[in-house]
Amino acid sequence: MSDAPAVAAAEDIAEDAVAEIAPVSIQERISSLDFIRGIAVMGILAANIVAFGQPTAAYMFPEAFLTPHGETSEWLLIAQFVLIDGKMRALFTLLFGAGMYLFMERTWARGGTRWRQMWRLFALLLFGLIHFFLIWYGDILMYYALIGFVVVPCLKWAAKTQFVMGLLGYISGAILYAAMLSMPYLAADTSMGETAPFLEMRDGMNAAKDVALKDSAVEAELIQSGDYGAQVAHRVSEHWADPIGNVLLFALETLPLMLLGVALYRMGFFSGGFSSRKMRLWGWIGLAVGAAWYLGLGLWLKSVGFTYYAMLAAFVGWTAVPQFLMMLGMAALMVEYSSGWNGWFAERVRAAGRAAFTNYIGTSIVLLFVFQGWALGLFGELTRPQLYIVMLFTCGLMLVWSKPWLDRYRYGPLEWLWRCLTYGKIFPLKR
Repeated sequence: MSDAPAVAAAEDIAEDAVAEIAPVSIQERISSLDFIRGIAVMGILAANIVAFGQPTAAYMFPEAFLTPHGETSEWLLIAQFVLIDGKMRALFTLLFGAGMYLFMERTWARGGTRWRQMWRLFALLLFGLIHFFLIWYGDILMYYALIGFVVVPCLKWAAKTQFVMGLLGYISGAILYAAMLSMPYLAADTSMGETAPFLEMRDGMNAAKDVALKDSAVEAELIQSGDYGAQVAHRVSEHWADPIGNVLLFALETLPLMLLGVALYRMGFFSGGFSSRKMRLWGWIGLAVGAAWYLGLGLWLKSVGFTYYAMLAAFVGWTAVPQFLMMLGMAALMVEYSSGWNGWFAERVRAAGRAAFTNYIGTSIVLLFVFQGWALGLFGELTRPQLYIVMLFTCGLMLVWSKPWLDRYRYGPLEWLWRCLTYGKIFPLKR
């Protein structure tokens, strides 16, 4: 499962009428969420660019690259592992939870109920299905929607209860993931797999790896061929159950982080409810400790040759704690520092965050034209450094279009469509 991308948490943050009457604290929270979301949507692209331009397996397994993956690429992989992977997905999940409560604040103020949120999530589920089957297999919207259904009944819990349950859930998930992913690595890559009790398990691990790599190669051939219909048919026939599997696999990360996002939003994390000195202190500590942990793992991965099960264990099984530290550290530091950033770049980052839903799916559409065989046909042709150049240009596109559009229109295009589906009526788009 890639860091795929994810979706903007709150869909109506540009509404003029609300902006005029909402309390200042709400607007401060929105501005903070916008900036963090803008950074996160670009970070998610940085995490996923390899999966867009190379076979699926190449996301975590360098040997699956169709181009050379030399020393420079290996160090870039470590840099991505330390700075990006996992953190942006976690950050977006936290924001999704915060956005769910922000939406409900406004809904309750208008006399609405949580059923509006449920319908909103159902609309998101439809977007996710379209994205997964017709645009890109790395979709995250479906399981955000499905797990969001579980969060909705918890929205009226006390903030402290939400925080404690979220934290306990995340710790439980961290222990479970570490246990689940350690054993395949030990059986497949260490001398333990040579002992009698684990020989059969090693054979099973190697067979599973071969199946995954073979399927990844089939997908790559279909993309390079330019046969779009065959790609969709393969996804429907061979991967129809993937969204269900992803929900089950990542529930103990996603559900707790959504609850923590709700709790932290209500506790004022995004709007000055915590001591500024402590936010900066613990933000930097979390970022530094988490990054050091990741770097140590990254150097170890290089020393063992980035093997398939070592990568899987490191990416999913052994990084829950440093991921959490870095995610909260990044969020705290952006909350603290972003309020004073009002220049050209900061304003465009906020705009990209306000249109993050459009930017997320729009990125997938743009990259279809870059990589698909029926378009530019660059799939499997670019090295890791070259893929990062494509990523930078695409991030630049987000920054270039988002602010001029939102200066003229109330919402991003998909934010507007989502809002219309949520309320069952057409809202004015142009300011």
